[in-house]
Amino acid sequence: MARTTGTGDRRSALSRAAAEVVTRELDALTRLEERLDDGFLDACELILDCPGRVVCIGVGKSGIIARKLAASLASLGTPAHFVHAAEAVHGDLGMIVPGDVCVLFSHSGTTAETVALLPALERGGVRVIAITDGRDSVLAQRADATVCPGVEEEADHLGLAPTASTTAALVLADAIAVAVARVRGFAREDFAARHPGGALGAALASDPPD
Repeated sequence: MARTTGTGDRRSALSRAAAEVVTRELDALTRLEERLDDGFLDACELILDCPGRVVCIGVGKSGIIARKLAASLASLGTPAHFVHAAEAVHGDLGMIVPGDVCVLFSHSGTTAETVALLPALERGGVRVIAITDGRDSVLAQRADATVCPGVEEEADHLGLAPTASTTAALVLADAIAVAVARVRGFAREDFAARHPGGALGAALASDPPD
């Protein structure tokens, strides 16, 4: 592995690398607004109409984003939890029941552990939302709603590490959670009821709504 020599050279290389990452990720987010299409709206409608819970599923970095969506939905008025795709096929499918909506995250749409869940979810009468850039993948084709962040290139120097794709998926997940909450009429007092702890909880308690 090549190494830069001298403190100045190393700091310069670090600055250039960081700037490239920020630029590429900003580009991915700039294009994301174009992806708020019918697939996005269908996904939001499925969540709004869900009589059960929203179950967010993924593995690896996609699993981390799935976990964040579950947490955001729950804090904004939509009952939700996270299930790891690999654990699901070893018993955690019992956490998913008819009437639930599952949001499956996979950048490629071909993640084996995630795709393997589709037959069981279909048999169980569970609606599926796919968050994937594999528009022609099995996951995208079999989902009830598919949202594609549209990231074709990662931000790292190898073009391999989940970077731009996970950033776009995270922002897309936030957009879903907030859009659903706003349409549901989720208010400040509702948020306060779910967040009594920490500095945010204290601030809400000391500044009640008019």
